Amino acid sequence: MKIGQPADKPATQGVGTGRAASTTGSAAPAQPAGEGVESSAKVALSSAAATLISQQDVDAEFDAEKVARVAQAVSEGTYKVNAEVIADKLLSNAQELLGKVAP
Repeated sequence: MKIGQPADKPATQGVGTGRAASTTGSAAPAQPAGEGVESSAKVALSSAAATLISQQDVDAEFDAEKVARVAQAVSEGTYKVNAEVIADKLLSNAQELLGKVAP
């Protein structure tokens, strides 16, 4: 599995950064965000996206101690990934999301 920009694909414009993404390390000239964009350009969110955004505040809680424990285990090289649990939760979340989106 390859990660990053393949050499045969052109670099893409970074969202909101005003700079082009680059795999060579040389930065493109900075442009103000929105330059070259038509003033009539608009973005519309789907009802599914609006639902996810509205739930973002509800689900924003996290366990700071757990985050610290995981970060320490990763830095020490002792963190173990359980692929089966990840796959089960991924499928469960996808089924839940598809159930909410279905008409």
